[in-house]
Amino acid sequence: MPPMRPLRGALLPLAVLLGLAAGLLAPAQATSHRADRTVAATSGTRTSAEDNPLAGRPWGTYEGGQEMAWAPYEKASGTDKDLLGYIALAPKAKWFGSWIPDSQIAQKVDDYIVNAQHGDPQALVQMTIFRVNPWEHNACTRLPTKAERASYRQWIDSFAQAVGSTYTAIVLQPDAPFALCAPHGSLVPSNLVSYAAKKLSAQPNTSVYIEAGAADWPHAGSQGGVDAAVKILVRGGIQYAHGFALNSTHYDSTTAEVARAAAIAQELDGLGYPGRKAVINTSTNGHPFEYGDYDLGADANNPKVCGSVTAPSKRTCVTIGIPPTVKVGAERWGLPRKTNRLARSYVDAYLWIGRPWLHDQADPFVTSRALKLVRSTPWYTPPTTTG
Repeated sequence: MPPMRPLRGALLPLAVLLGLAAGLLAPAQATSHRADRTVAATSGTRTSAEDNPLAGRPWGTYEGGQEMAWAPYEKASGTDKDLLGYIALAPKAKWFGSWIPDSQIAQKVDDYIVNAQHGDPQALVQMTIFRVNPWEHNACTRLPTKAERASYRQWIDSFAQAVGSTYTAIVLQPDAPFALCAPHGSLVPSNLVSYAAKKLSAQPNTSVYIEAGAADWPHAGSQGGVDAAVKILVRGGIQYAHGFALNSTHYDSTTAEVARAAAIAQELDGLGYPGRKAVINTSTNGHPFEYGDYDLGADANNPKVCGSVTAPSKRTCVTIGIPPTVKVGAERWGLPRKTNRLARSYVDAYLWIGRPWLHDQADPFVTSRALKLVRSTPWYTPPTTTG
């Protein structure tokens, strides 16, 4: 078992997390409830994944209180508003988890979809589900109780019903390697993820991407790491899902993640799960590093982007990476030719799944940190002025 990420489970329920989708920004926020959505009744095993479901349609953009950057953005002015807008108005996969009660999740999802689509039923809405409890390090010490398993299924059922026929891309259960440390090798956590993959994939326009860790976790760079990732996916229901997600909470390079995506997809194909492609988180890896090289510090209000490390020569800085896009093979990203070639074959999109503008990607939102992130990313272009 590789070194675990720092424990964040106690912080996550406090986060009112982020939000959502991409592409074109709609000019106004819809306020009415959506029309009834048709819900598919059954879901069978997918023999192959269809063409990229994230391409060829607008990506919705959420503008409201479920986005942690929204209030700071609304209150800002001048240059700060432009900088915060780069985060607040960007397409992101908003996180939903156990901090939202079973009785409220359907309404939360419904409200989020209405806002993100801005009245356009063709718009794609992106979401992340982080609902298995216990998770993180707690998943290594105990299994979900019978009541927790029932609650999980109820929560997922309500989530799926709220999604209905909405065009959605759903990243399922970040930090997935924790499923491998379940006591006594139990498959209970993986079975819950598989339940969600099947239930959500039954919706007619939903594409599920099950998280499989990152190129540096588990077992960075080794074939063993690929085997472990494949085990996570097979146990977690890749038979139902469109594909898998990588780097959701890590900071590793896009080049490394694309190579890992290709290796996983090829191995899945050999096991009878053809056509599964990846989405890769690029919100965190403008200055890529392997997890553990960067000390995030103990102060939850720490506004610094760069932190101390044990070896000063390896000092690294967190900043925002490639903007959300389905143009994964574009030369403008400055990636090696081999990476672009593999990405075109094995990656559906680069998405913003992680939340580097938060401290250790959890509550709270620190405005000064967010401003530094935008100023330091190579992809932000300040608006031009005339006169």
